[in-house]
Amino acid sequence: MLTAIHPKLPMRNKSVTKDFYVNQLGFKVFGNADHADYLMLEKNNHQIHFFEFKELNPKENYGQIYIRTEDIDTLYQSLLDNKVSIHPNGPLQIRPWGQKEFALLDPDNNLLTFGQCV
Repeated sequence: MLTAIHPKLPMRNKSVTKDFYVNQLGFKVFGNADHADYLMLEKNNHQIHFFEFKELNPKENYGQIYIRTEDIDTLYQSLLDNKVSIHPNGPLQIRPWGQKEFALLDPDNNLLTFGQCV
């Protein structure tokens, strides 16, 4: 039986990734072990894992995840207040498929899309 899914995304620099997710998106480091080439972060009991990929070309990175939320307006505003850059094609809006969504890119161009049913 499945109990959880933890997406794994590439990162070029662990400290840059950690800083972005912890200080801008509000994640916390998960676990006690500090692996040189692996990072586990958690927010609201949801984890995202990162593996080191120093040779990653961000322009060729297609890593992406979709994150559902219950209060997208508050989340969106908190990110704007924290000066997080929203993807130019991803401002908060209701999409034709009936989801209220916005998107952003992390330092390695992993696309994070946040959505809520309307």
